[in-house]
Amino acid sequence: MIRCLAIDDEPLALQQLAAYIKKVPFLELAAQCQSALEARQFLEQETVDAIFCDINMPDLNGMDFVKSLVSPPLVVFTTAYAEYAIEGFKVNAVDYLLKPFGLQDFQRAANRLKERMVPTNATTPTPSDDTIFVKTEYRIVKVKIADIRFVEAMSEYLKLHVEGEAKPIITLLSMKKMEERLPDYFMRIHRSYIVNLNMIQEVNKNRVIMDSDTYLPIGDMYKETFQQYLDTKFLGK
Repeated sequence: MIRCLAIDDEPLALQQLAAYIKKVPFLELAAQCQSALEARQFLEQETVDAIFCDINMPDLNGMDFVKSLVSPPLVVFTTAYAEYAIEGFKVNAVDYLLKPFGLQDFQRAANRLKERMVPTNATTPTPSDDTIFVKTEYRIVKVKIADIRFVEAMSEYLKLHVEGEAKPIITLLSMKKMEERLPDYFMRIHRSYIVNLNMIQEVNKNRVIMDSDTYLPIGDMYKETFQQYLDTKFLGK
């Protein structure tokens, strides 16, 4: 099932959009919002796979809303204004529904969503104990757990700093869920950081040094547990 969020400031248009979503067997309506600001609040608490979003809305239009998302889900824009089409595809929209549209047009967009979610002839990867799969931007990527150097919290998102990757992998996930999935050679040292203990180069006062450019703070709540770990590894007086 593809979890969807419907966004439109016109109540009748939103009602129709929600009804169309419910008619497609592989779509699930997670919520419906009458503004981009309301949708943003929803996404701070929940995750969806796709959004059907009107463009011309008060306060914050749909295009700017999508551009503001750090890791947006798949997007289908709905609008009465054809001139937005080119700009819509610039932000990698899956489809663009010009109002008024019927169920057949909507089904076409839904099928494109499905193709983007599950590419033709693709097999679903089976994760092993040493790998995880995370959703980032429009992809689901495989990450070897041992290669994760540290995890950094960033609002409702996480940055996975991975060995060999030039940029961190950004995914919508809580620190709690990540902690539960990582093995025991990872430890939370701060409310915003989980570190791979095997990747630590040095501990200097209240900081963990991962490399010459990366210094991570040790939070007061985590000092005792981290010190206990160091004591088990410490050689000398």
